[in-house]
Formats: sequence, structure tokens, C-alpha cells
Amino acid sequence: MARSLALTDPRAVADLRTFLSRARSLDAQGAVRFQSRGRALGIYVCVLEPHGLLDRTPTVLGLRTAALAQEQPLDVTVSLGAVLDRMPRQEEDTAEVGLPPMDATVSWAGIAPPLGGWAPVGAVAADTVREAARAGIAEVARTVPVDAGSAVVDTVRSQVWGRSSAWAQPVAGALTGGPVPDGAAFAAWSLGFLRPGEQVAVAENGRWVRLSAPGGHVLVKR
Repeated sequence: MARSLALTDPRAVADLRTFLSRARSLDAQGAVRFQSRGRALGIYVCVLEPHGLLDRTPTVLGLRTAALAQEQPLDVTVSLGAVLDRMPRQEEDTAEVGLPPMDATVSWAGIAPPLGGWAPVGAVAADTVREAARAGIAEVARTVPVDAGSAVVDTVRSQVWGRSSAWAQPVAGALTGGPVPDGAAFAAWSLGFLRPGEQVAVAENGRWVRLSAPGGHVLVKR
């Protein structure tokens, strides 16, 4: 049976295409989880996750929300590339998005971030988060040797994105909760969530921390 999403208008489809394209640029083989509650649609992608028991990389998810044209019970995880291939072209006046018939099997889709119970712990300037992301990206580029294998790349990325630099420390004065991994800044910047001059609200729920920016949310399991 064919599966599809019925969004509210073509602009919502264009917004979804941009978000998924950014996510695919981070992981060409990545997946997206669509989860609905009534007419509200949560769209989850994975930016970082650990590879192996000794990998200290935090699980970092990006979340955008959209409105469905009508209530549609849905909880599926599918290939990013397969969804993008089925999306209508920009000149098409349609709000229907086809979904691939086969589900994708990814470990992060079994990790459920809390939907409620978040406690605010402060806010950080979006410009500060952006600079932290850029600094980390530059460090990874400097540190990874030319023609390095995947194990070396994973080790460097784990070290850079698993730590918490000055912007994400409670001692910085902006936050009152626990440290936030720099991988959260990388996700917020790479997925296009940050807006110059805006604030990024930070909240906690147990081991989870959430960054809420104008363009979307970043969820981190520490």
C-alpha cells in the first residue's frame, strides 16, 4: 500500500525538503522518523550517535515540527534519500509527500526523547552556539589526517562533539543545569536552526537536554 504525508500547503513541503536535505548532507545514508500526534507531525533526524560500546559520542537528534492537513496516525522511520526522491518538484503545487514502502532500521529510532516534563535551565545567544559549532568543525578538519579511516574519524568526532566547551558550561553564567555537549551546537548550526541575534532556550529532563532555537529543536542524550 502506498504511504504518504498530507501537509497543509506547498510551503510546508518546501520547508521539509530543506530540512531533510540538510540532514542528508550530514549522512548520505541517514534516515528520518515521522511521528504524529493528532495533526502535529514530529520529524526526527540523527546528527550524531555512538558507534560501539566505548564510543562516548552523545546521541544528538534534530527535530522539526509540521502540521498535517488532517489527523493521520503515523510512526515510521524511512530513508532520507528515498523520501527526498519522492518529494514533489518545487514548481508543483501540491502538499502531498510520498513515503517509501520499506522502513529503515536504525538504532536511534528506538530511543524516545521525552515529550513533556522539561525544566528550563537558561538560554544562550544563537551567535555563541554558531561560533562553537564552527570552532568544532574547524578542529575536526585540522585533526583528521588525510585519507584517515572511519575509525580515526569517529574517534576525533567523539572527542570534539562529546565534550562541553565554555558556552555550554554552567559556570558561564547563562545556564544552571548540567554541561551541554558541543555536538548540540553542531546539530543546531548544521540543520539551519539558528538565527542571528536570537536566543536558544535550554531545558533538561533527566539525561536529556534540549536546545530550542527559532528553526527547530536539538535533543541530546548525555
